Amino acid sequence: MLPVGTKVAIRVPASSANLGPGFDTLGLALGMWDDVSCEVIDSGLVIDVEGEGSGEVPLNEKHLVYRAFRAAMEANGYDVPGLHLVCHNRVPESRGLGSSAAAAVGGVALADALCDRPFDLTRMVQISSEFEGHPDNSSAAVLGGMVVSWADEPGFANTSYHAVRLDVHPDIRATALVPYSRSSTEETRAVLPATVPHRDAVFNVSRASMMMLAMTKRPDLLFDASEDRLHQQQRAAALPVTTRWIRCLRDRGLAAMVSGAGPTVLCLHTGDFPQDLQSDAEDDGLRVLHLDICEGVQRVY
Repeated sequence: MLPVGTKVAIRVPASSANLGPGFDTLGLALGMWDDVSCEVIDSGLVIDVEGEGSGEVPLNEKHLVYRAFRAAMEANGYDVPGLHLVCHNRVPESRGLGSSAAAAVGGVALADALCDRPFDLTRMVQISSEFEGHPDNSSAAVLGGMVVSWADEPGFANTSYHAVRLDVHPDIRATALVPYSRSSTEETRAVLPATVPHRDAVFNVSRASMMMLAMTKRPDLLFDASEDRLHQQQRAAALPVTTRWIRCLRDRGLAAMVSGAGPTVLCLHTGDFPQDLQSDAEDDGLRVLHLDICEGVQRVY
């Protein structure tokens, strides 16, 4: 049992999944951070949430950060008599920027830090991916940079999750266009077909392979590499604002795509993001965020 008064704090980045063709596989860590801290108390559970999700998320044992924390504590073989958990959230909820992945990674990282253990990144990828059901967002939040991730048996319980980090070319920048509307991952997955034509599968394999090259060595390939035939067009009717802005940006030669399940639009580019497009997006009610491609989860104290 850990002693009362033990305190730790960590920070976890936002993330974008898929990067166009890399459905449930490619992810990118983005420099917008959730700060999470905890203190061991005599008994009970106290959860305070500020910022995104305040007044909306459960403040009990169902809170995702706490659930992930408990899973990691059990894996560590430790326990606490009680816990005071504080979440300062900046990652928008249900916008395709990895808010649930950040919560899961945050809980696992808190447990490791509280037990005064170095972050076990392999185990952190595994536990946080179990909460998500796929490892793209959570692996990016753990490892930082760009990740290639996979599961031994996708869609099956007790599968093993894996990820490898790739360092992104220094010229590449990320801009997120964030609508105020929300999107449900479950709902946007429900519109995807159970099977796809062979030619579309081959197309996406080629573009996903190209995306890894574009992101690490050849930024000039970003536009072509970000094409997709597996999920974006199929979700278009459910994401009208997102679809319209992807088309607008691509008409200007910019590599734009749905961020995760949407509705955020991710644009990967070199050079400055066009000011007229930023003004038009803001006039249309979108937040325009210029985000660093960043490192993964970090211990603060």
